[in-house]
Amino acid sequence: MPSYRVTMIIGALQPGVRPDAVLPAAATAAAERTTVEASDLAVVAGSARATVRFTADDGAVALAIADHVVAQTRLVAVPVSWLVTERVKGRWLPVH
Repeated sequence: MPSYRVTMIIGALQPGVRPDAVLPAAATAAAERTTVEASDLAVVAGSARATVRFTADDGAVALAIADHVVAQTRLVAVPVSWLVTERVKGRWLPVH
């Protein structure tokens, strides 16, 4: 089954939310719909970047899963931007 990931640049946290709650919320949202392969939080160029890697049958399903992840992440933080990519022959390519 193909691997996909949704990568979100995280802005402000919702009031009362701890920073360490963001990645688990995103990963849990993906796990409600599919198998989560990995999740990671990094700081890139001064911005928090949350990434959740998961499996999906195709790009359309991956986009729907990513929409759910972003929507659930909004409950704890503000996703400023996000991108869905697919692993193809060792490279991550955007899904449209």
